[in-house]
Amino acid sequence: MIEILLFYFHILAWIYAFTKVWQERGTKSAFLSLAILGFVFITLWTLTSPLARLIFPETHKSPYFTADTLSLILAVIPESIFYYFYFIKAKFGK
Repeated sequence: MIEILLFYFHILAWIYAFTKVWQERGTKSAFLSLAILGFVFITLWTLTSPLARLIFPETHKSPYFTADTLSLILAVIPESIFYYFYFIKAKFGK
């Protein structure tokens, strides 16, 4: 259940990024920013998944919070920082 909310957060962030870049720089740059965000998401989720499996106890069985949920939460933290500096702070820095 929590995974769905995190995936929705990613979809909203990607839509925001695509729309912002599309309005400022054009379609080509918007698709490139989507590719960068997808690459960041895939890379961070790949790196945090083994870490979450080490942290998360195997005896804990819950349908709501699993090792995959923990790995997504661990991936959202650096992703949010990246989104902030790449999209939001760049807007106010001009």
